[in-house]
Amino acid sequence: MNCKSKSKGVLQFVVILFLISIFFFFSSSAASHKIDVKGIRYWSSPDYTRVVVDLSGPVEFSKNRIANPDRLYFDLQNTSLEKEIKTNLPVGDGILKMVRAGQFNPSTVRVVLDLEKITDFNVFIIDDPARLVIDVYGADLEDKKPEALTIKRRIVIDPGHGGHDPGAVGPKNLYEKDVVFDIAVKLKKILAENPLNDVFLTRETDIFIPLEERTAIANNKNADLFISIHANASPKRKARGIETYLLNWTNDEEALRVAARENAISLKKMREMNRQMDMVKVITEDLMRQNKRDESVKLANYIQKSMVSTLNNDSKKYVVDLGVKQALFYVLFGARMPSVLVEVSFISNPEEEKLLSKDSYRMQISRAIAAGLDTYIISTPVAQKVAGI
Repeated sequence: MNCKSKSKGVLQFVVILFLISIFFFFSSSAASHKIDVKGIRYWSSPDYTRVVVDLSGPVEFSKNRIANPDRLYFDLQNTSLEKEIKTNLPVGDGILKMVRAGQFNPSTVRVVLDLEKITDFNVFIIDDPARLVIDVYGADLEDKKPEALTIKRRIVIDPGHGGHDPGAVGPKNLYEKDVVFDIAVKLKKILAENPLNDVFLTRETDIFIPLEERTAIANNKNADLFISIHANASPKRKARGIETYLLNWTNDEEALRVAARENAISLKKMREMNRQMDMVKVITEDLMRQNKRDESVKLANYIQKSMVSTLNNDSKKYVVDLGVKQALFYVLFGARMPSVLVEVSFISNPEEEKLLSKDSYRMQISRAIAAGLDTYIISTPVAQKVAGI
């Protein structure tokens, strides 16, 4: 063999070795970038169970339902189970028997829900931190139509943020979590004066509660109404006013910004989520099936009008009415009752921060929300029938 042939052979051997090393590099790199399944949580009641699978990042998944025995399963792609997590959770609430998870194959974790008796289910991914949320319904969803609002009504109030999450912070260091908690406590006290109201808070102290748990609390309480209270913020210091939101898709840039902040995700991720047709389909079907979009619109309008008129009369200052809007808020996902999110004022605006720091202003907001709720309740067919309207 001449030198030229030997050199060519060596070069080919080096190229082959290089290609093999590249292959193994990318193979090991892909394996090392698998998403971890970090844990499983659930909240249950006789007619509703929410299962949350905590993840180290967003995943793609498939779903299926099979019989004998009846079960749902979700295959999470490019995932692996963390060794220390609990993979078998007995539930036994009449809806689910058990939640199980296992490494189905080297690149897939399968989450299985062993079913007792269900009527429907929803599943979606939310981000920062990433988690797979599975809502399973036991009772007939028709039972939660607004026409079934009983004389004794259950109202769940959700003070936003809490604990290590301060929410928005004003120029003078006023924390959103403190403002909205005080408003919620005042609102609960006002509503509880009516013996027909059973009122609950999602948090009774300064603690952090994940957004998906807040919705689960309202569903597990079998609430008739759900109100999440927040203070708005904007990089524009002059931004001011009050607005009320309900859950739905939107292309309004300002509404997307507000939802991104309350969801604790970037505006870029919020836009991406807003473009996900699967997510939009889940939300739209959920709203239509439970017949709650129209009732949420009514509830939002009553609260918004009450706040604008009350604060204009009491504060002696012109309150900017930003109206009723809609966006994809995590805290409203899966709520089985008419539900709204109220942005009471801009804590980022120096003047409105000053107002929000005053006990009297927070009381005015609480009374205004309570009056809006009362107006909505009176408008329901059951209440009108009892009143002889």
